[in-house]
Amino acid sequence: MSHRMPGGDDPHGDQPIRTAGAAPDEADLAVVLAHGRGARADGMLQFATEIDREGVHYAAPQAQRGTWYPNRFLAPTDANQPHLDSALSHLGRAVEEARSGGLPAEKVILVGFSQGACLVSDFVARDPRRYGGVVLLSGGLIGEEGREFDYDGDVDGMPFFLGVSDDDSHIPMSRAEETVDVFERLDADVRFDRYSGRGHGIFPEEIEYLRELVASVAE
Repeated sequence: MSHRMPGGDDPHGDQPIRTAGAAPDEADLAVVLAHGRGARADGMLQFATEIDREGVHYAAPQAQRGTWYPNRFLAPTDANQPHLDSALSHLGRAVEEARSGGLPAEKVILVGFSQGACLVSDFVARDPRRYGGVVLLSGGLIGEEGREFDYDGDVDGMPFFLGVSDDDSHIPMSRAEETVDVFERLDADVRFDRYSGRGHGIFPEEIEYLRELVASVAE
């Protein structure tokens, strides 16, 4: 007898997308924010205060029970199904919501922290296009160690940021390096910040980068 997870084959399908800032049809750009494990979309909307700029629409999808997928991001992909595919679809709906006022992809920035950063990296690598930027705060591509990441495509110089500390207990530096390599092959404009002894978190340099990215995309 098979054990069905709550939500069936689409556990995130009925979860909300929280929004803040300018209305989609009045925004100059949008920021889509993916929260970490055990967190909430409303918490990610605090980035609106950090960015503190008019004309920005914020969209933050909520994971069922605060978790995008049950196992570590280094587990075999099948071990995180159907949650992972459902999470990718829900993130896609958040991007659609962000663009519902007519913004092009080039005016949408995707930001994720921890499990949310892993989700964002996979979302863009699987279907590469030039967004306004991708900002990964302590995250990396999803899949078991030794996996070949053979993603194809071209993000056409899209700004890409990944920040991680050398003592992060969740994100190995080796996976961060692999992720950066993949996005360089996809023709991203990469900035890779390696921190020392800071653990797993969001750091002032990263907030400053995001502020500057928002300002440049708004121009």
